[in-house]
Amino acid sequence: MSPAIPDIRKPRTDDRPIWDITFSLVTGLALLVAHELRLFPFLAEKPRTLSEVCEALKLQPRPAEVLLSLCTAGALVELVDGHYRLTPLSEDYLLEDSPTYFGRFLDLKILNASLYSYPTLKEAVLRDSPRVYEGAELFRTHDDRESLAATFTRAMHSVSMAPALAWPDHVDLSRHRLMLDIGGGSGAHTIGALRRWPDLRAIVFERPNVCSVSREYISMYGLDDRVQTHCADMWTDRYPVADVHFYSMIYHDWPPEKCRFLTGKSFESLEPGGRILIHEMLYNNEKTGPLSAAAFSIEMLLWTTGRQYSGEELSDMLREAGFIDIEVRPTFGYWSLVSGRKPS
Repeated sequence: MSPAIPDIRKPRTDDRPIWDITFSLVTGLALLVAHELRLFPFLAEKPRTLSEVCEALKLQPRPAEVLLSLCTAGALVELVDGHYRLTPLSEDYLLEDSPTYFGRFLDLKILNASLYSYPTLKEAVLRDSPRVYEGAELFRTHDDRESLAATFTRAMHSVSMAPALAWPDHVDLSRHRLMLDIGGGSGAHTIGALRRWPDLRAIVFERPNVCSVSREYISMYGLDDRVQTHCADMWTDRYPVADVHFYSMIYHDWPPEKCRFLTGKSFESLEPGGRILIHEMLYNNEKTGPLSAAAFSIEMLLWTTGRQYSGEELSDMLREAGFIDIEVRPTFGYWSLVSGRKPS
């Protein structure tokens, strides 16, 4: 008689979420490979067959089909009558002539590929210190190496233009005159705000090694007469007079005490009735999701001393500094805007 098989508890859920997180390790890398092989510009010329892709990219059929299947599953490419062609998603974000081209950010990932490894992330978690540039501080390194500052700024422009064209529709700036874009990088958000609000002027407040890139983009969009650059340090230098302060992807670079310092500095510097706008990818108030914000916090472990915040956390910072009329508004994709007003 065979021995009895002990009872085995069946799982209460299926295993798809575990697979999805595990597979994300390779799907992101595959996108970088497809980008560097220039698959998307090639398909933009006209729809292509598998054999045409193989010939042009010098790939064997198996890896070519695997890459194309991944891009199709990710809605970057579609297969119609045996030909692969781009979707509007790829046309918006993966072609260099698009104003919302994401490619410079992908280039930054490729340039820092060693950062995205198990040993490096484990070290960041155990040491609680960023690992970019072999552990050197991100912004000090950019102060010392202009080429790295320019590369980083162009990458941030790459991921900023799409939300920059969206958030200005979610806040009324018609009564405001001058926006100070603090740590404004390329000026992407200034460009978006001035496009939507024609009476608004702006100052991009940035470190010296970034200001030349800011001026390049400002000129590209014909905004030299409405935008100035102010080369300074937000931690030590006074803010120019303005009635709107805008921060995008600044708070997530820093721990809470430094964010509170910036919030207080804005409150003291703004004119009465002035607005503060903080543009970030937000956690929910319990900080249990969404996955995008949690993943961005992992990025911050590797790059900075910061993390993503919830709308409630940022609202509390504004309230503590003295701001009123505080609101949290989703604006575009994963992005949200936290706003407050200095009493008149």
